[in-house]
Formats: sequence, C-alpha cells, structure tokens
Amino acid sequence: MSLFSMVSLAGVILFSFFGPFFYTVDPQYFNPNAILLPPSSTYWFGTDRLGRDMLARLMEGGQVSLLIGLGSALFSTLIGLMYGVSAALLRGGFDKLFIVVVDLFLTFPTLFLLLTLVTYVNASIWVLIVIISVTGWMSTARLIRSESFAISSKPFIRILRIAGVNPLKIIFKYYAPLLSPIVLVSFTFGVGGAILAESGLSFLGLGITPPQMSWGSILSTGKEVIDIAWWVSFFPGLMIFIVTFALMNISNDVQARMNRKEVR
Repeated sequence: MSLFSMVSLAGVILFSFFGPFFYTVDPQYFNPNAILLPPSSTYWFGTDRLGRDMLARLMEGGQVSLLIGLGSALFSTLIGLMYGVSAALLRGGFDKLFIVVVDLFLTFPTLFLLLTLVTYVNASIWVLIVIISVTGWMSTARLIRSESFAISSKPFIRILRIAGVNPLKIIFKYYAPLLSPIVLVSFTFGVGGAILAESGLSFLGLGITPPQMSWGSILSTGKEVIDIAWWVSFFPGLMIFIVTFALMNISNDVQARMNRKEVR
C-alpha cells in the first residue's frame, strides 16, 4: 500500500507539473461549441460550463494546490520544529509561554480562524500558504516539544550541555536525526491537511480567485451543474482524494517503521 501510494503521488505530481508540456491546450480557452461535454476521446475529462477543457484545468489547478500544500506544510513544520525544540531546551518561562500560545491558538476552531483571516486579506497562493501555516503549526510543535523533552533527559545530552557545547550544534547534530521521523510524519500530514484546507476555502469562494485556479476552485464551479455534469466535480475531487489518501498511507508507514524500531 505504501509503494502504491508513493507511485500514485508521484503520478499526480508529474501529471500536474509536466503534463502541460505534452498537453498544450489552454485551460482558459472558452469554446462555446463544447459546453459541458462529457468525457470522450476529444475531451478526456470533459468540459465545464464555459467550454473549457477539464484536463488542462486540472493540470493547472494541481500546480496551485500542490504548491500551497507543500509550502504550508513546510512553513508550519519549521515553525513547530523551532518552537518545540526551543521550549524543550530553554524551559522555564519560555516553555510556559509556549503552552499559553499553543492553547490560545487551539482555543479557536481552525476553520473559523481560516475564514476570519481570509475575509480580511485578498487570497493568493502566498497569502494562503502563510495563513494555513499560521493556523496549522500547533500540533507539530506540541509533538516535537514532547519528544524534545525526552531527548533532553538523555545522559549524553546532559553531558554535552554541562560541557558547554554550542546549543545549535547540539540541535543539528543530535536532535535533528532523532526528530527527523516525527518531522517527516508531521510534514506529510501537513501537506494533506493544507490541500484540504485550501480546497475548502476555494469551495466556499474564499480561496484562489480567477483567473488562477486550484482543485478546490474547480470543484466549486461544478457544484451548480453536478446534476447534469458530474465530471466537473468528480475529477478535481478525485485528485484531492488521491493526494490526501497517498500522504496518509505514507505517514502511517513511517509511523509503523518508527514503532518497530522502538520495539527493537
């Protein structure tokens, strides 16, 4: 299942970023003679209500959705990593401040916090990356803080700190290898969560705005014609499902490998 998920994820990435080099149809081209045509040999994924080719639009939208997912997961993981490790190393007042800040962010439902932030800012790729990162780092930070406390209690870390070794050297040489599996799991979960968050915002009309497109915004345009043109909503939804399902399976596989190492 893990191998199948990695192949599926790689296939979607290649489809989105390299597909336009081979399938050169303009995703913004309006064809009044091809409105809501079902999938066929001419239009593999059909057309939307403006006669635009769905295959070309899925490739273009996939680039935006994947960039937002990868960028948001990267930033949120880095924020959680730095904040979590710092809380475990500095402890004391900084750790108490960490708990207060995390609890404050977790008090607000993530969806409503996203909606509030997007309402006052014009959505774009980079704005959505920042907003989703700001609202998604808390779980990673708490997980890394907990693991960092366990690492800090190890005898060799105490000896290094007593010997006055540079904290940055301790972090990069000793903490980083031990935390890397957790960071990888958090990152893969973060990518799937960010893609779903962007899709939800775009579905509500608060995400990516035309002429840009994402899988979520394409899915949103299909909700009004779903009774007569199922393919407009089905294919972007299928892409979102494949990516999130593949990432969840990869995360589960990494966690299973970690658990087997701990047992040994």
